[in-house]
Amino acid sequence: MPTERTQTKPHLVRALKLRDLILFNLVAVLGLRHLGTTAKFGPGSLLMWLIAAVFFFIPQGLAVIELSSRFPKEGGVYFWTKRALGEGHGFLCGWCYWINNVLYYPNLLISAAVIATFIFGKSESGLSDSWAYVLPVTLGALWIATLMNIVGLGTGKWLQNAGGVGTYVPGLILILLGVYGAMTGPPANELSLATLKPDLNNLPALNLLASIAFAFAGLELASTMGDEVENPRRNLPRSILISAPLIAVVYILGTAAVLWRLPNKGVNVVSGFLEAINAGADNISPALRWLAPLCAALYTIGNLGSVGAWLIGPARMAFVIGLDRYFPKAFGVVHPRWHTPYVPILVQATLGTIFLLVSVIGKGTNVEDVYLILLDTQILIYFIPYLYLFIVFLIHRRRGENASEVVLVPGGSIGACLTGLSGIIVTLFAMIIATIPPPDMGGGPLVFRLKVIGGALGFILIGGLIYWCARVRAGRASK
Repeated sequence: MPTERTQTKPHLVRALKLRDLILFNLVAVLGLRHLGTTAKFGPGSLLMWLIAAVFFFIPQGLAVIELSSRFPKEGGVYFWTKRALGEGHGFLCGWCYWINNVLYYPNLLISAAVIATFIFGKSESGLSDSWAYVLPVTLGALWIATLMNIVGLGTGKWLQNAGGVGTYVPGLILILLGVYGAMTGPPANELSLATLKPDLNNLPALNLLASIAFAFAGLELASTMGDEVENPRRNLPRSILISAPLIAVVYILGTAAVLWRLPNKGVNVVSGFLEAINAGADNISPALRWLAPLCAALYTIGNLGSVGAWLIGPARMAFVIGLDRYFPKAFGVVHPRWHTPYVPILVQATLGTIFLLVSVIGKGTNVEDVYLILLDTQILIYFIPYLYLFIVFLIHRRRGENASEVVLVPGGSIGACLTGLSGIIVTLFAMIIATIPPPDMGGGPLVFRLKVIGGALGFILIGGLIYWCARVRAGRASK
């Protein structure tokens, strides 16, 4: 197959400005649902947030800044990998990144459905464990985001922008309530040097580290739309430098606020941050009981924006793979009116719908178990592109292409080496830990591993078959 596209590149509109990119990063990366997962682990999760920030989040941001300023092209990490390692590795990277979203939509939308019950004061009714409620809400949210982003990036970006605001404001409210609680009363959990130290001998609980690394992932997403960004060589790096500290602050201080307000053993892994907001508001005055429903409404908008972000970013990667003829030709076509790659967006939404329906078949599996299984399966697939990200970062740094225009990782070759190796090591560790079942997982450890590892391998094999078929077709066409 040719390494360069042999057809005229469809017209794309540069609709994203710096403000849009900052809000896009917030809605793509920041998920307040992770605060419940980490707070349930206890005060030791605060140190784990810091470890993941230093050894994964910062290296991730630095690598993406350098690569996006070196090659601000549509496709992002797919383009970077293909240029460094060739077509086969590029496809595997792009396939894993794209198909990962088939798993991510159910994951994200299930949490959105649970959180939405707080809007109407139904959080204690058991409604969030009823598929008769969860399924229609999740499918409705998925297809609303789908249609808005097919209409055009200039229109769809407002969903992502609103989602960025809707995600961040509840996080700030939670932190403020935590600060007030720290000033007026004792914490709900013991906070000492002993409790802040994670129990590294508790192997099932180390599954949390994989979840934390996953929570910090996503800064590379905006770079998949390099040809749709205004002045991408300048604005993509700047958006990361601005948004990354904002994200880290909410994750770390938000977890601390939940721990101050709620005993960690009783925290819901999906809606724990809203429970903490509700407890904090009640502690101040019963007149503030509207605060949790307001934050639930805002975060529901945030989840819609997040679904939109994870629709359009990977769809751009599938679009470029379609241009390279590894996906069907239709994937590389843009809508004649709205100038969006509407086919991969529709295919992603359809596959997400199918997987969401299939995921409810298992008997005896409740909403929370499905949520955690999807999360860990997704981690294994999603972190394959991250291995490529850090590897090709080191390769491109060594080659030194477009050096005069690149925002380099500080510290010269030593700084670049530490950045790449740190990211690779944490990524591999997170993938290994993701195969360790969380405590009290229904079905037992063997069933968990079969679902997580078997599911990930199954999706990778499907991608390999698609690539092989494309190569065979290309070979026949060249004869």
